[in-house]
Amino acid sequence: MPIQDSLDAALGGGIEVAVRIKHRARLARLGHSRVLDARRSGLWASGAADPRGGCKLEVLIDGADAFPRIAEAIAGAESFVHIAGWHLAPSFELVRGPHPTVLGELLAETAERVPVRVLVWAGSPVPVFHPTRGEVTQTLETLTRSTRIRAEADPREHPLHCHHEKVIVIDGRLAFVGGIDMTDLGGDRYDVNSHPARRRLGWHDVATCLQGPAVADVAAHFAMRWRELTGEQLEDTQAPAPAGNSTAQVTRTVANAMYDAIPRGDFGIFETYLAAIESAERFIYLENQFLWSPEIVARLAAKLRQPPSDDFRIVALLPSRANNGQDDTSGQLGVLLDADAGHERVLATTIRSLSGRRDDRLYVHAKVGIVDDRWMTIGSANLNAHSLLNDTEMNLVTDDHELIRNTRLRLWAEHLELDPSSIAQASPHATIDDRWRPIALEQLQRLRAHAPATHRLLALPGASRRSRRLLGPLTGLFDDG
Repeated sequence: MPIQDSLDAALGGGIEVAVRIKHRARLARLGHSRVLDARRSGLWASGAADPRGGCKLEVLIDGADAFPRIAEAIAGAESFVHIAGWHLAPSFELVRGPHPTVLGELLAETAERVPVRVLVWAGSPVPVFHPTRGEVTQTLETLTRSTRIRAEADPREHPLHCHHEKVIVIDGRLAFVGGIDMTDLGGDRYDVNSHPARRRLGWHDVATCLQGPAVADVAAHFAMRWRELTGEQLEDTQAPAPAGNSTAQVTRTVANAMYDAIPRGDFGIFETYLAAIESAERFIYLENQFLWSPEIVARLAAKLRQPPSDDFRIVALLPSRANNGQDDTSGQLGVLLDADAGHERVLATTIRSLSGRRDDRLYVHAKVGIVDDRWMTIGSANLNAHSLLNDTEMNLVTDDHELIRNTRLRLWAEHLELDPSSIAQASPHATIDDRWRPIALEQLQRLRAHAPATHRLLALPGASRRSRRLLGPLTGLFDDG
């Protein structure tokens, strides 16, 4: 390795150690040392909500799967509709076609029958980032004008951070928790599983539909934020009757000193991710917008240096070009590749939209973690300190083996362009070695040879050890909190 690259790697590594020390000291000061305890038992988080049995959890993959379900649930509301998001667009079409269902119109019609409350991030106070404060104000004025909708902008972010969760609660009996925003700001979130090229940015995302007792925990979180922002005390949501056979836990990120009800914060998403990675024996599968967190990467790298078995594998599906922080992700992928030392146990990939010979960029916005088909989390949290320590986020965690395995097969079949039944009998490591890696690497070779793409899957090139190994950690030190 050239001396400049070695210096960059050494400095970057040193800064990452400083960031981890900074995070550990902060969590210890707040009484959350358990978050980073690798020796803890169990995969559930020790946050505000306990795991709840009797839940029904459905996984909705991509916008065309999720948005019509959301529209149907809102239209059928009998008591209330509560929405918390990063941003929403009143003109966004939840159902497409000759008779579209437009979000603003649907909420206005629903608000004539039941209370509709909407809570969004107030926007960036610095107008170089979007949405700005002014853009959010205008959006909410458009949404509420001549309607009964109540909408509030929440400005209680820490500097450089935001309210990022995506939550919908219907009547206290049904909740949607995931990564999909009902907006076209920065890209149209409506896309189908086949991701055809459409001469615009495609969008891969995942959400969940939750029924059963854990809905009460989602509702309570919304009620807490609404009360602290508006002073209105919402009626407590009683835990719904059992609706299925899954155990689910609502996990959160809420930064300290943001809400009076949680002065020391809640870092349950971070805790359960670290515990699950530490427990991995066969494979780890991640879909995420970012991979910055030095704590997450350190755990992954340790698994690669001392794999629990020869068949142990890690697959990460990431954007080809994140909307920010690309140096951070690229540098951390370099850490994992170094830890793997050529054993081909880790594979970093992306996907793109494709129709015949035409291909377009597709944005991976999903936030999914699966370990050994026995732990899964889906929600709004990215794998960076923004989401794990500073933004408001919500994820669902489950240990339902059948649901987790079926979700993995559905996701893998989508990305591999296969029917789920064709990989159902194969072991995860065999599918990774025989399907994922050959396809992804072949498509990377075709890209480098300027040949047309023949598959949506694509390996991410090896990370540069130059400024990416240095600038990423610097961002983590000064920006990631």
